Amino acid sequence: MRQRYRRSLLTAVTFMGALTSAQAQWLNYPDPKIPRTRDGKPNLAVSVPRAANHKPDLTGLWATDPTPRPEMERLYGFLGAFAVPGDNPLEFNKYMINIMSDFKPGEDPILPEFLPLLKRRSEDRAANENPTTRCLPMGIPWIHGIPDPYRIVQTPGLTLIIYEGEPVRQIFTDGRKHIADPSPAWYGYSIGNWDGDTFVVDSVGFNDRTWLDAFGHPHSESLHIVERFHRRDFGHMDLQVTIEDPKVYTKPVTVKYTQTLVPDSNLLDYVCTENERDTSHLPK
Repeated sequence: MRQRYRRSLLTAVTFMGALTSAQAQWLNYPDPKIPRTRDGKPNLAVSVPRAANHKPDLTGLWATDPTPRPEMERLYGFLGAFAVPGDNPLEFNKYMINIMSDFKPGEDPILPEFLPLLKRRSEDRAANENPTTRCLPMGIPWIHGIPDPYRIVQTPGLTLIIYEGEPVRQIFTDGRKHIADPSPAWYGYSIGNWDGDTFVVDSVGFNDRTWLDAFGHPHSESLHIVERFHRRDFGHMDLQVTIEDPKVYTKPVTVKYTQTLVPDSNLLDYVCTENERDTSHLPK
């Protein structure tokens, strides 16, 4: 059984939500496509699999690695008081909590006029402003920081990213270009291209209702995100995400994640509103 972290302890720094767990079909089911050592364990260090076009095949179930514990304690040591069995914020990725965690205090590139909004979102009474407490999508890049796995399905002309309890992302690789005035969407509109062995995803057309992280960093509908997926061997991938929004931030911000293949597993069937009990406890 795999623990659920979504909409749990770190639902924006308000710490509201409920830890849930669920049973999925075909957990621990051996995948015949995964190379193995002589003792039958997955061998994640072998070479990168290739698609028919000789580009790396990113297909698989992936999860973002947590930030090393000493760094998390340095940045967010106070969060240890909110740890519960199976749900410890010090075991998350630092960018899930604060996408600007690489900046020194006072150097966050957010424009001054948005500081009051960021401050308000960090207060308890703003819990009902957090989209995840209303079972709305997390969006990018917040979704990249959570421990839950996601699935990449790579096909000619279209790559899908499937999350647990989130909309499916369609990344078109058929040569199309972004349209001039897209209708704002939770996960925007994505096109993908290859830069050598790196899959580059360019996304625009976001609405402004998601947060960039649990701290509540805002963005506008001008948000532009570029993700660079580089599978360096069978079981390990580097993901670089660049966030650009000149209406809210003074400069682009780039963060880097490492991700590991989750072998012999599957996504959980997760519906946020099922047995939901948090909304009635939110501040009025």
